[in-house]
Formats: sequence, structure tokens, C-alpha cells
Amino acid sequence: MTALIPLILPVLMAYVMYRFSVWQTGKHLDAKSKPLRDPVLERVMDRMAVALEVPKIAVHVYDIDPVNGLAAPDGRIFLTRGFINKYRQGVVSADEIASVVAHELGHVALGHTKRRMIDVTGQNAAFLLIATLLGRMIPIVGVFIASYVTKILGAGLSRKDENEADAYASALLVKAGIGLGPQKSLFHKLDRLTGATGHDIPQWLRSHPKTAERIAAIDARAAQWGV
Repeated sequence: MTALIPLILPVLMAYVMYRFSVWQTGKHLDAKSKPLRDPVLERVMDRMAVALEVPKIAVHVYDIDPVNGLAAPDGRIFLTRGFINKYRQGVVSADEIASVVAHELGHVALGHTKRRMIDVTGQNAAFLLIATLLGRMIPIVGVFIASYVTKILGAGLSRKDENEADAYASALLVKAGIGLGPQKSLFHKLDRLTGATGHDIPQWLRSHPKTAERIAAIDARAAQWGV
């Protein structure tokens, strides 16, 4: 049993780190968000709720400037104030906002938010274990190697989740009668809206698939489904 302690301890430490992060994130979101109140957006959300056969889709506005959407570990859906401002300025449409919510709903429905606990715990444990082992042989450098390896692992898992959530969103948007147009048109605007370029980031370190690849996947689904 004693021999297993070096393996078990990093996992326990990683789990505690993740649980603390989830608790801290929840408190922060509670303090910095409020329910979305917009008649037009609520009508679009109601169409998706009917398609999902649920009473209501609740969306919260996270009071920060960057344009983003997120699914919290507890399953709540958030859009940033920056995203809502773009909608109110006419830069993005209600249906395009719906495509973002559909994507985040995909993360929840497919268990990504819950599985993230396992993924992040595993990544943190891998980092601690690799850093400990390599740190004995190559101090300082070992920590950088451990960080790089776990970033590659995490990025790969994240890209897989993003592709799955995109496909879920496509199916939901079609079922709700919104169609794939808004999802595709939003992706055409996404890099400009978020200020992301990422041209110098290697593919294996990307947390999200390239925007062009996501658009191509939508086109492939449209051809497959005949929509």
C-alpha cells in the first residue's frame, strides 16, 4: 500500500483542486450574473425548449465584456454581457444567439460538464505525477515538460467535446425549425467577435477546432441530413 501513495496522492490533490475550482467558479458566477430577460430571445429559447420537450431553457447573463458562452459545472447556461451587447447592437441575431445556447446545452446533455471533473482531475494528477518524477531528474525543466504534456492532453479532449457539442447544436437547431444557417453564419463572425486569431497556435494545443473546420462540419451535416 505504501508503494501506491506516490500514485494516489497526486490524484487526491488534483481532485481537491478541481472541487475547489468548481466551488469558487459557482460563487463567482452567482455574484456576477443575472437571468436573461429579452422577449425576442426568450421566444427563440422557447422553440428549442419545445424541441427538447422541457418546460423552459434558462439562460443567465455573465457580467463581463469578452464575447463567450459557457456551461457551468452545475449545468447552468451563461452568455456574457459582451455577447448580449453584440446582439443588441445588431451584430448577431437572435437565432445566432440560439446557436450558442444550443452548443452549451450540448455540453450539458452530453455530460461534458460532469466529465470535465474526471478529465481535469486526470490532467492535474498527470501534471503532478510527471512533474514529481521528472523534477527529480531534471529540475525546473521537468515542470515545463509536465505542463506541456498535460496541455496537449487537455486540448485534445476539449476539441472532441467542442465537435460533439457543435453536432448536438446542429440537430437541436434543425428540430426547433431554426435551421443550420445561424450556426454557420455565427462561426463566420466568431473570430472577429472574440478577437481570436490563433494562427500561430499548433493544432495539438488548440482547445477548440479551427473555425473553418467547424463550418465544414456543419456543411457536411447539412448534406447528410438533406437540410
